[in-house]
Amino acid sequence: MLNDIEIAKKAKLKPISKIAEDIGLKQNDIELYGNYKAKISYEALKQIKNNKMGKLILVSAITPTPAGEGKTTNSIGLSMALNKIGKKSIVAIREPSLGPTFGVKGGAAGGGYSQVLPMEDINLHFTGDMHAITAAHNTLASLIDNHLVAGNKLRIDPVRVSWGRVLDVNDRALRNVIIGLGGRGQGIPREEGFDITSASEIMAILCLANDISELKEKIGRIVIGYSYSKEPVTVKMLGVEGSIAVLLKDALKPNLVQTTENTPALVHGGPFANIAQGANSILATKTALRLADYVVTEAGFGFDLGAEKFFDIVSQYGEFCTHAVVLVATVRALKMHGGVKKKYLSKPNPKAVEEGLENLGKHLENIGKFGMKSIVAINRFTSDTQEELDIVKEFCHDKNAEVEVVTFWGEGGNGGTELAQKVIDSIDKHICDQKPLYDWEWPVEKKIETIARRIYGAENIDFTEKAKRHIRRINKYGFDKLPVCIAKTQKSLSDNPELLGRPKDFLVTVREIIIAAGAGFLIPVTGEILRMPGLPKKPNAEVIDIDDEAEISGLM
Repeated sequence: MLNDIEIAKKAKLKPISKIAEDIGLKQNDIELYGNYKAKISYEALKQIKNNKMGKLILVSAITPTPAGEGKTTNSIGLSMALNKIGKKSIVAIREPSLGPTFGVKGGAAGGGYSQVLPMEDINLHFTGDMHAITAAHNTLASLIDNHLVAGNKLRIDPVRVSWGRVLDVNDRALRNVIIGLGGRGQGIPREEGFDITSASEIMAILCLANDISELKEKIGRIVIGYSYSKEPVTVKMLGVEGSIAVLLKDALKPNLVQTTENTPALVHGGPFANIAQGANSILATKTALRLADYVVTEAGFGFDLGAEKFFDIVSQYGEFCTHAVVLVATVRALKMHGGVKKKYLSKPNPKAVEEGLENLGKHLENIGKFGMKSIVAINRFTSDTQEELDIVKEFCHDKNAEVEVVTFWGEGGNGGTELAQKVIDSIDKHICDQKPLYDWEWPVEKKIETIARRIYGAENIDFTEKAKRHIRRINKYGFDKLPVCIAKTQKSLSDNPELLGRPKDFLVTVREIIIAAGAGFLIPVTGEILRMPGLPKKPNAEVIDIDDEAEISGLM
């Protein structure tokens, strides 16, 4: 059996100019990055601004496990399947981060015969967006430190600087560092830390900005720390929002590529759903909606993370409505939620599947809380038995949810044409009646508690003394009307990664709340979640290689 990279290399790609032509873009509407990658120009984005918008389909999943659910593969496959049944479709997804690519997860360009291509480029440096965001974030950090030693006109308290550094690498050694050592000329010594680039507020801003003007405005609103009198200090007060925006001039443009079946794909932005909003840029999604009749996008990790934020934050800022939700589940993942260890997942175990179904059930309930109905896509593995698949199907029918078995990994778009038709039928039957879970005007505590209780299923919420201080500060400076983007482990519905299935009677602990005023949300940090991941014992970097002919292997 061929692996992902071998399948990708055998795919017959069309010149990207031809892919652009298929969706109504001319040669001068795109900026080429070689033969198979391009950015859509600002002029083209202006020209299509008044186009009629297509229908949006959101792909989410049950709580992820090491067994894998294949959400990106299914998003890509569904878009290809829609084209197979005669619909004009584009898939819009996030860019991979180098951290997970070389770490535990591997790449994020789909898999098998449902990939976005060229997968090696997309999984590595692509068009340089990640590097631009990293550079913009760290340039701002250096400007803050320069201000401190060059007179400190804004009277910034070095101890209260809240803007650290980022790197698109999983590096636990950089989580907590001391900077400025070596004497007065080297800066002011203080504790700081690195986050991964995907957690940068610059990343969140890029993915929530509609144009350069809004990008610059949002950057200006970033709170970088507090003065000696404990007043917030913003980038606009530093007067450098323009220079930071300059570094993002090209990164803001959506990237156009194609799938293994030459379906157009916009791959842009890369916030993680466990520590940020977990969706591709609203600019890419809206561009796709103006160029296609149906757009498939995905929300990171489980529905409790990426999809909740998609409905409560991304959709609100993007001002678009979701017409259908596809929830991806696998028999293997359900077995893990039913208590089976990873090494035994290939063995038939109908009882474990039944016991794991509570996790699927909770996510189906959550979808209904946003006024949506779900279609469940069972991503079939070769080890799945018909009995196990039937158990999942019967459960979905009992929950009044449509369900279809798909094989996008092995068959591409042909592996899910029945699912594609069910999605179209669902869209034709229902008007878009999406609704948010909470009102942004609510108090901060109520917004957090609403998500924790209604979506996660928490019994109670504990705010540490530090979090309570942060809430007082948030209220004092008028940030309390912002939505909340909760940072939580992706491995459980709770904030404890060890609690699989559908945990009950658990406590969610909010240890701090970060103000991301530029992005336009608050970040309550729960449990032990970290914003700079570490590498696993055996990172994927150990199998990635390149030969004398510059052929890459080991990317997954």
